[in-house]
Amino acid sequence: IFIVFLHRWNYNPTTSTATMGIHFLVSVLLISIATLTSSFQVGRPALAQVKSTAWRTSASERRSRHILAAKNKNKDGDEMSDVDEYRNGATAFLSNFMQSSPSPVPAGEGSRPINDDPLSDIDFDAPKAPKMSLQNLAAVLDAELYEKEWFVTGNISPIYFDDEFQFQDPDVKLTGVEEYARGVRKIFDQTSRAQIISSVVNTTIPNTITITWRLSGRVNIGPKGLAIKPYICYTDFTVDEESGLVVFQEDRFDIPGWDILLSALFPFLIGKVTKEPAPEVEPRVVKMPVISGGKKGGILDGLFQQLGL
Repeated sequence: IFIVFLHRWNYNPTTSTATMGIHFLVSVLLISIATLTSSFQVGRPALAQVKSTAWRTSASERRSRHILAAKNKNKDGDEMSDVDEYRNGATAFLSNFMQSSPSPVPAGEGSRPINDDPLSDIDFDAPKAPKMSLQNLAAVLDAELYEKEWFVTGNISPIYFDDEFQFQDPDVKLTGVEEYARGVRKIFDQTSRAQIISSVVNTTIPNTITITWRLSGRVNIGPKGLAIKPYICYTDFTVDEESGLVVFQEDRFDIPGWDILLSALFPFLIGKVTKEPAPEVEPRVVKMPVISGGKKGGILDGLFQQLGL
């Protein structure tokens, strides 16, 4: 992988074609070995395990950890990661090249608040949405995601998520809604898109809503970032039967990890060695559904009623 970075950012025009070819082949081999030998599939945890608190910190403890991490930075001056586990060696290595982001600046007493936190408008302690049917929740999430694209912006709506929410994809695992939101905000350049194709109740996995979407844009890895070849993602939301809140999210991709990595590092391979980019997504007209008694306002009606507003 080190050779990959030498080839990607320190290309020497005097290097012979034969040497470049050897570097390229070794790079591909190293990436393939790192991806294939270090990746492992972890089965979807049972709902009881997801809800268990024996091995997880509370939401308040994780909030304290996040505040502490903003103050205590690593030796390079970057915030410590909230990732619980990197699921393959290639991702763990590339995380060392993540671009740093500025920490929120607290407001001084008597001065105008100064805050560089892009997610400061999100109330992560907001009251949760009232329980609704899976069909209604799928429609609500479809409208929210279509507008906010929080899979890349981090502009999430925490009211639909359990405080002990967990996330995993082929690369990482983490716990906490805020940790997830800040993680995706940090990794994705904000020219990136998460274009929602559909949000439906899964007919084969119980208590699950599946979102199909197209990812495109750039990731903040390396001095200049890396372009993402557009590809299709599938997000499975596991919903708790009792609370009606999302307790677990698992992302799957329509192309393997080595294809994603090679396409980012060597764009000239796209369509030759790697798969063609996913086609553009046709725009849809998506409106927030009316949930409570035919009144306008959708899901917030029920929430406001519970609060006596």
